[in-house]
Amino acid sequence: MAAPERSNDQQVDMSSSSSFLQKFRLYETRSNFYMIGRDKNRTCWRVLKLDRTDPTELNFYQDSTAYTEAECFETLRRIHEGNRSSGGLKFVTTCYGIIGFIRFLGPYYMLIITKRRKLGEICGHTVYGVAKSKIITIPHASVLSNVAYSKDEKRYKRLLCTVDLSKDFFFSYSYHIMHSLQSNLSNSVEGHTYYESMFVWNDYLTRRIRNNAKDCMWTVALVYGFFKQVKLSVSEKNFRLTLIARRSRHYAGTRYLKRGVNEKGRVANDVETEQIVFEEAQDGNPGRISSVVQNRGSIPLFWSQETSRLNIRPDIILSAKDPSYEATRLHFENLAKRYGNPIIILNLIKTREKRPRETILRAEFANAIKVINKGLSKEDRLRPLHWDLHKHSRKKGTNVLAILDRLATYALNLTGIFYCQLTSDGFQNTMENNIGECSTHDLPSKDETASDSAVENGKDSKDAKEEATTMLQKGILRTNCIDCLDRTNVAQYAYGLVAFGRQLHALKLTESTTIDLDNPLAEDLMGIYETMGDTLALQYGGSAAHNKIFCERRGQWKAATQSQELFRTLQRYYSNAYMDAEKQDAINLFLGYFQPQQEKPALWELGSDQHYNAARFLASSVPENSRSMMKRSLSESSILSEGSTAARHGLAENDEEGKGLSDSAPEISTSETAMIAASLSAPPPTLEEIGLDEILENDCFCNGDQCTCAAFDMDWVSSSANSCEDESYGRSTAVRSFETIPESTKIESEIRVESCSGNTKRDEVNGEEEAVAGISQGYVRWVMDEEGHFW
Repeated sequence: MAAPERSNDQQVDMSSSSSFLQKFRLYETRSNFYMIGRDKNRTCWRVLKLDRTDPTELNFYQDSTAYTEAECFETLRRIHEGNRSSGGLKFVTTCYGIIGFIRFLGPYYMLIITKRRKLGEICGHTVYGVAKSKIITIPHASVLSNVAYSKDEKRYKRLLCTVDLSKDFFFSYSYHIMHSLQSNLSNSVEGHTYYESMFVWNDYLTRRIRNNAKDCMWTVALVYGFFKQVKLSVSEKNFRLTLIARRSRHYAGTRYLKRGVNEKGRVANDVETEQIVFEEAQDGNPGRISSVVQNRGSIPLFWSQETSRLNIRPDIILSAKDPSYEATRLHFENLAKRYGNPIIILNLIKTREKRPRETILRAEFANAIKVINKGLSKEDRLRPLHWDLHKHSRKKGTNVLAILDRLATYALNLTGIFYCQLTSDGFQNTMENNIGECSTHDLPSKDETASDSAVENGKDSKDAKEEATTMLQKGILRTNCIDCLDRTNVAQYAYGLVAFGRQLHALKLTESTTIDLDNPLAEDLMGIYETMGDTLALQYGGSAAHNKIFCERRGQWKAATQSQELFRTLQRYYSNAYMDAEKQDAINLFLGYFQPQQEKPALWELGSDQHYNAARFLASSVPENSRSMMKRSLSESSILSEGSTAARHGLAENDEEGKGLSDSAPEISTSETAMIAASLSAPPPTLEEIGLDEILENDCFCNGDQCTCAAFDMDWVSSSANSCEDESYGRSTAVRSFETIPESTKIESEIRVESCSGNTKRDEVNGEEEAVAGISQGYVRWVMDEEGHFW
């Protein structure tokens, strides 16, 4: 395509990041699509041409010329005149970025954003949500083959459309929203590499155009999860609070179809949560910004639960396939690469049960941590905190949030928060140049961070510097329960509240580093975390979260809370039993974990892919000489390293490309974590000093000097006075599955009353009340109570 001549005064200025194309117009002729993109200031116009004559291949050409607006429209006029005999140039739609390209059995399709909505800003960088999207067939109808109209092709297309891009997908043209604030300000990330982040969900869809066009200006990197920003004030000082949840695309799926860990160390329901607080720059003074990151994820063991329409609480099956816990080790190594050490593990699952379910995983997880810690130095050891939230929430007079506040304080003293002062040129300049207050060239020394440590630990701060220096978060709090939804969200709120107080103090908005639970700011934060919990629970579990503790905190009517919890339990059960299989198929298709091929089994013919059943089915059903031709790429092989992103959270790492079922799926590197220079000079207080030694359960199986859990697992707490707890089993050992329990014990479990009083058909589990309504634990049966009555 020849570019029109331009005069000297029409030259386009490309020096100001004009590659951020933000608005597009799509045109078509019989033989080509033309995508016209421009930047925000309408100073740079670019053209992308897509061929429509090939029925099965994707061919496109990116014009390297940067046009002015007049030149671009002159080019379009020439295209129209040249194609007048075949209908000329026609306008198709306005759009705001390409989501990607996909092919099933016939033609290629293009997914585009046709409507966006503004969600917020991070210091001038706008973050958008997808409001509407559209799928467009690229080849012209005249060249399409019969396959394009086949039943399977239409079914694949409908399945892809069930991924609702207008819910919980967000992006930014100029800010790397898939990375944490600390990572963005500490590392230089190129366009191609940031798509390889574990939180970019359209990496597979955009791979073809990124590799061929060698540019990312036409596509947007979609993050899936949660984004919420609110404006708040304290002491008549305004600031913005932003809460971001980024869901990993590795081992992604639904509640019962994705549990535990895969062979590459990726876990189900892996979500990074970032809390950002910043004040706007005023009167020419630079602004300040702070963030803190925490993580949630399924228990990193090989375990599963079989979905059943007759069973509301399936048995937990623990596999013995990884006795040395290599996958668990890989998982924690990956966390260390991304966030550094220490890694604090807050495990909220039950300590005792009448019928062992959660306790099976609890004992095995504790043993896995013990085994892994034996091979680590004292500084790098995992730091587990085992606390049964469900049991303590049922005790009268127990303030669960107050206890979680103390646990969060302990964890935050170890990891710290991220804080920096923006350059006088603003956040935009700080990001583009990767220098200034937050640059890795100016990392704080121990002496520089000691003043902040003194303030956080309640010591005299007179010796601290008048101006706070840059602080870095080093390490991560990882929280889990069984589903990592309901109890986990309560714990994450508690951690966020403690961090919130320190963030406001670092920004000089408050004098104290703590926020009381009765403070209106705590209420505001709780509302945002509750909304985030509902969103994440709908994505993974099929219903909003069980927010019993939040409802009690607000003083909500108990009957209303119980009705809400019952409805959400039934909604979650229905979704898991009837909707999740198709939802999982759609996720696998969207992420490229399944790539359809003719004469090969269709996606819906493979059944559940829990623990790679689909991969085994393919391996056993396809002849040996044709297996190499298979392009099925299931979740276990979709691990993309973070090495090229120079560590998501400000840490350096070196990953090696590996081989798996997918051609582009690198292995996780097992290289040691690079350490950040910043660390607190004063040691954090121990658990005993902040009063946690009496409430944490002990899962330490070590002896003497060989103990790998010292100071983190405390004495075994006595059983609750509740009659149900008195009937429960003692501490569970590492039971591999329920089938290993003696038969007499199983029979006794089956006839034991399901509730404390024996006159109700309600069973509390996971901090929620589940209506069993004749559906008991494991299968449908009648249950006899102590008086001989059957339910």
